[in-house]
Amino acid sequence: MGVALGVTAHPASPLGGDWRGNVGPPGPLLRCSMGSKIEGKIEGRPASARASGGCQKQGQRKQSSRGFSEAVVQVARVAAPLLAKAMASKLLRAVILGPPGSGKGTVCQRIAQNFGLQHLSSGHFLRENIKANTEVGDMAKQYIEKGLLVPDHVITRLMMSELENRRDQHWLLDGFPRTLVQAEALDRICDLDIVITLNIPFETLKDRLSRRWIHLPSGRVYNLDFNPPHVQGIDDVTGEPLVQQEDDKPEAVAARLRQYKDVAKPVIELYKSRGVLHQFSGTETNKIWPYVYTLFSNKITPIQSKEAY
Repeated sequence: MGVALGVTAHPASPLGGDWRGNVGPPGPLLRCSMGSKIEGKIEGRPASARASGGCQKQGQRKQSSRGFSEAVVQVARVAAPLLAKAMASKLLRAVILGPPGSGKGTVCQRIAQNFGLQHLSSGHFLRENIKANTEVGDMAKQYIEKGLLVPDHVITRLMMSELENRRDQHWLLDGFPRTLVQAEALDRICDLDIVITLNIPFETLKDRLSRRWIHLPSGRVYNLDFNPPHVQGIDDVTGEPLVQQEDDKPEAVAARLRQYKDVAKPVIELYKSRGVLHQFSGTETNKIWPYVYTLFSNKITPIQSKEAY
C-alpha cells in the first residue's frame, strides 16, 4: 500500500506571514518604530498609543508563528517514516519465489539484464559474509555446517542490512523471504510491486536437481542437460571441481520439495491476498520467460528489448 503525502497551498496570512508560519513584511497598521517617539493622532488616537498597540500585535504574531512552526516540526517527525516509505515505493521492488530447481537463478539473471534491477540473492550474501567472517556470517555458518537451515532471525538481519544499503535502487530478491516471519519483516520496510512464483511439475524438478552440479565457493550452478560445464565436473571460471549436493540426489529431492511447499504456502497466500502475486507454470524456462518479460515491461521500461534467449 503506497503512501501519498500532499501539500495544499494556502493564501498569505492576513498578518503579513505565509501559511508555513514565516513572517513576512508587516502591514502598515502594525508597523512601529521601537524606541522612537511618534507624534500626532491616527483615527482619533495618539500615534504613540497606536504604535504601542502595533508592537503588541507583532509580539502576538511572532508567538503565534513560533507555535505554528513547532506544530509543523511535530507533524514532520511523524510523517518522516511514511514519506521515506512513499519515496521507496517509486522504485521497483520485486521478489521471486520457487522451489529448488525451478530456474529462479536463470529468470533473475534475465530480469536483471533486461530491466536493470539489482539481483539480490540471499545465498550469495550468506557466502560473502561467511567468507568475510562477519558476525552474521559466523552465526549462519554454525547452522550450515550442521546441515540446518539458517534461522529466520539470522537471515532477516543479514538481508535487512543489505537492503538498507540499496534504498535508492530497483531490486529483485531471490531466496528471501522464504518464511512468513521473513515476509512480515520485509513488509515493515517496503511495499512490494511484483512477486512472481514459478510452478514447475514435480517430475521436472526431480530431473533437474538430479542433473545439477554446483561450484560451492561461488554458488555457480550447472545442469548437465541445458547448462553443462565446458569440461564435465569442472567449473568454467576457476577450473575447480564441481559437486552434487546431498539434497540434490534423487532420494532426498522429494523430502526437500515437500519442505519447501509447506514453508512457502503461507508466504504465497500473503502476497496473493495483496494482489501482487503472479504465477507462472511450465517445464521450460525459455517458454515462461516471455510472459515474465511482459509483466515487468508493464512496470518498468526495459533497458534492452531482448525478450527471449
